[in-house]
Amino acid sequence: MILLQANRVNKRYDGVEVLREASITVRAGDKIGLVGPNGAGKSTLLRILTGQEAPDEGHVYVKSGVELGYVAQFVGRGEDMRVYDFVAEAKRPVQQLERELRELEAQMSSAALEEDAARFADIAHLYEEKTRRFEALGGYQWEADVRRVLAGLSFPREMYDLPISALSGGQRTRLALARLLASRPDVLLLDEPTNYLDMDTLAWLEDFLSHSEMSLVVVSHDRYFLDRVTRLTVALERGQTRAYPGPYRVYLEMRAAEREEMWRRYEAQQDEIARMEAFIERNIARASTHRRAQSRRRMLERMERLERPPGDDPSLWMRFPVRRTSGEDVLEVCDLAIGQGGQPLARHISFRVQRGMRLAILGPNGVGKTTLLRTLVGELPPLGGWFRFGQGVDLGYYAQEDGGLPPDERVLDVVWNASPELDHTSVRKLLAQFLFRGEDVLKPVRALSGGEQSRLRLCLLMQSGANVLVMDEPTNHLDIPSKEALEAALEDYDGTVIFVSHDRYFIDKLATHVAVLQPDGVAWYIGNYTDYVEKVMENERLRRIEGAEDGPEEGEAGAGGTGSQETSQASPVRRRIRTSEARKLEAEIARWEEAAHRMEREMEQVAREQSEAAVAQEVDRLRELDERYRRLEAEYQRALEQWEAKSLELEELKKALEAWRG
Repeated sequence: MILLQANRVNKRYDGVEVLREASITVRAGDKIGLVGPNGAGKSTLLRILTGQEAPDEGHVYVKSGVELGYVAQFVGRGEDMRVYDFVAEAKRPVQQLERELRELEAQMSSAALEEDAARFADIAHLYEEKTRRFEALGGYQWEADVRRVLAGLSFPREMYDLPISALSGGQRTRLALARLLASRPDVLLLDEPTNYLDMDTLAWLEDFLSHSEMSLVVVSHDRYFLDRVTRLTVALERGQTRAYPGPYRVYLEMRAAEREEMWRRYEAQQDEIARMEAFIERNIARASTHRRAQSRRRMLERMERLERPPGDDPSLWMRFPVRRTSGEDVLEVCDLAIGQGGQPLARHISFRVQRGMRLAILGPNGVGKTTLLRTLVGELPPLGGWFRFGQGVDLGYYAQEDGGLPPDERVLDVVWNASPELDHTSVRKLLAQFLFRGEDVLKPVRALSGGEQSRLRLCLLMQSGANVLVMDEPTNHLDIPSKEALEAALEDYDGTVIFVSHDRYFIDKLATHVAVLQPDGVAWYIGNYTDYVEKVMENERLRRIEGAEDGPEEGEAGAGGTGSQETSQASPVRRRIRTSEARKLEAEIARWEEAAHRMEREMEQVAREQSEAAVAQEVDRLRELDERYRRLEAEYQRALEQWEAKSLELEELKKALEAWRG
């Protein structure tokens, strides 16, 4: 069922075409990621879908009765309203129904109505209708829903009574999102909802959106978020839209296959044209072959020529060279305390960094990640403990915000002052690598957008030749192609990287180690973000298992102290039973493992068929393949979960057997 649709929409600003016959269809239950480079018109399309702007041509259809929900990146009203009241206001229809029900209950319980049976029946019938509506709107749990959303978006109870005016810009953005989620519209339209969210909050939001019945259209540069939440991708490039079944990673694969096929067909036709033109040129003047040459010429004139496939938009290019190699031991931190203004944020921080490591520092907002980096680069004094860098270390620092860029200087001068050995042409070539071309290099820094300032700071960092890069949120303000360029450059970097980031896709691509900053120290993990999450989940499962095992032991000890004796007497029987159980578990593990491998193979086959169908523009087949892929993906996840659960169970069983044998 179609809930929302934009059909062949055009939009221009000051004569510049932003959208050109752009179309998007939102059906019940759809989870759509709207992707494209910065300036492609994604936010414009969202505003047109929500009716905030009108298209120049084309039309927008909203099914009757469908409620749309949209949040911009700020809260524009209710400065004096309490945090809780602002979100609870989204439940106003439910609250109104609840008041009406209470009034009807009071009427039905009045003595005056007992003698008027007809009036009582009318009120009872109305009460029944309103009760059904109340239940359909989740009326009995609306307060729990509000509290759940507030908690999920990091608004604890102690913040409920705060006025909105007391919140920071990031908190206001989260509050606007909380209000929207609490309202449960039929179609949710989100523009960069992951800004200002820490990883725990992001994980909650992903889970909430994935399991919600609301349809979703989301614009985001967070590729990890898109992969977890969306099931359909609409790419907006050069003002035009193209739909791909699957999340962002599938879209990338399909687009690459599609462009490869377009180039193959184009080049094959160009070869054919060249052969025909050569034949015509050789044979047109000969009497014996003149007729055949004319025939080929007519064929060539009638040929429907393929347009040259569009190339990718100009992309960022960078490489981080090092002037010299650092020593093996890059950084040692011992019992460090950090904070500002004498107020500590975290203590007892200890870790070591060796050459070539790429250390991601994680932790909730406010724990002191940026403060730690600023302390390490000398911008803030330590409040306790110590740290030292090793021999031959040259630091390069990328700050989260302006990074000290001179606001009144031109882009060209900023780079030239940092690298005076370069000539004018070399500076322009360098800036062109970072997408500053033509008159862009003459802009003052204050006129640059957030993304442009980020690119300028990366340019300066690249020129520094540092062998240790300390980077605070380096992907902020970068579009996806620029993030991918930065990832590629850092993967090839010969030095050491210490960085803070909320971009989990970036962390997955780059990190070799993860340090989770806490108020009383750091927790250390080897691997990238996925490895860290798996280790945390494994530790949590082990804690639950150990807790379950500890329970009966305590109970046995409390029952007269005979638990140990009973265990000893029953151990031969238990050993036989447990050994048999182990064999059964091993068979189950093998079965689930084979099922997972089978699902993987089938998913790969479906992905190939999706690429073929996308190239052939077979829309119905794409939908069928998408549904099949989603079923296979669910079965695959179930197989993995079962395999993991049985493997863990077997491991615990073997430990118990070894203990009994001992």
